[in-house]
Amino acid sequence: MPEPRLPEELVDLAAELDARDPLAGYRSEFVLPDGVLAYLDGNSLGRPLRVTGERLARFVDDEWGERLIRAWDERWLDRPTAVGDLIGRVVLGAAPGQTVVGDSTTVLLYKLVRAAVDARPERTEIVADTENFPTDRFVLASVAAETGRTIRWIEPDPATGVQPAEVAAVLSDRTALVLLSHVAYKSAYVADLSAITAAAHGAGALVLWDLSHSAGVVETALDAADVDLAVGCSYKFLNGGPGGPAFGYVARRLQDELVQPITGWMGHAEPFAMGPDYVPATGIRRFLSGTPPILSMIPVEDMLTLVERAGMPAVRAKSVALTEYAITVADRVLAPLGVVVASPRDAATRGGHVTLEHDAMKTVVEELWRRGVIPDFRQPRGLRVGLSPLSTSFGELATALAHVRQILAEVPCG
Repeated sequence: MPEPRLPEELVDLAAELDARDPLAGYRSEFVLPDGVLAYLDGNSLGRPLRVTGERLARFVDDEWGERLIRAWDERWLDRPTAVGDLIGRVVLGAAPGQTVVGDSTTVLLYKLVRAAVDARPERTEIVADTENFPTDRFVLASVAAETGRTIRWIEPDPATGVQPAEVAAVLSDRTALVLLSHVAYKSAYVADLSAITAAAHGAGALVLWDLSHSAGVVETALDAADVDLAVGCSYKFLNGGPGGPAFGYVARRLQDELVQPITGWMGHAEPFAMGPDYVPATGIRRFLSGTPPILSMIPVEDMLTLVERAGMPAVRAKSVALTEYAITVADRVLAPLGVVVASPRDAATRGGHVTLEHDAMKTVVEELWRRGVIPDFRQPRGLRVGLSPLSTSFGELATALAHVRQILAEVPCG
């Protein structure tokens, strides 16, 4: 079988983009195994940093092995808020004291959804969209059942995402909470966070944004947009590893008002007092529950340090360039084979991945994985080209898309 290759002008374009990429040097800081020809799934699980392996080994020997239980008093108790502040500063546009790390995305979603609707007891509706990630929809359904509320479902066009007008049309004085994703996990459509937040506030509702597909790849400014609440995972563009902890953002103005529903010892005002009653800690710490995952914060901290060094504007600029190149290749060599670009073409409304649709994509992805080219498949016919800017080169992307082209030419649709 001949080695797959794109037309020379597309290969040359990838080489030119790599040559003038100011972030190209960061790629060498990641673990890049020889068995992986191209990795296009950074929007699901980011590559590990080489320094993380070294730090984890030192942690076992020093912080854990040497300091043992003393490390809680010396450092670990502050890690959830310290890493939270780092996330806030580097990727969220959030001042200190509003972001905390701990739990999974699902658990944090539940805690903040429940706290939000309980803070609006007289309001009976929650607004959400049918295209959101399953976890978001499942959590909302559970909270609605628990609290006797109704969900007002928006059914957006998957290609364009949730529009401010669609949200405004279902808002009323019955709306307690609006829950949406900033970047759609299927199409990568970027919602108008500021406009939707303002519309919800105009109706007296709170807004909770899921930032799982935007944190670390799309610039956000939560404080400037007056966002109420946000959650996000750390294992995508923040490279926190499988099962990496989530983060939660609660605007300072709401922290004393909201009561989180999973009260645990780590959210207590005096965790080691072991008293008979729960007294919440002040500030963002009250949104912690159980023992925080100290080990799992190390990879997140490493990646945030790298992102801060590169700068989010530069990261976003490369993300746009990578997705633009993917669309250019798709239009030139994949469209004639029946591939449809199912992501926004306007860079301002496109996140860090591009979805390519074709009826044979499930078979294509299976063969790509066998070859060491790794994107992911989303039902019913989507291949997601996930592009983590600091670890992905244009040449790597060109190689992957050349394999997609070759396989599609050999595998008939249907």
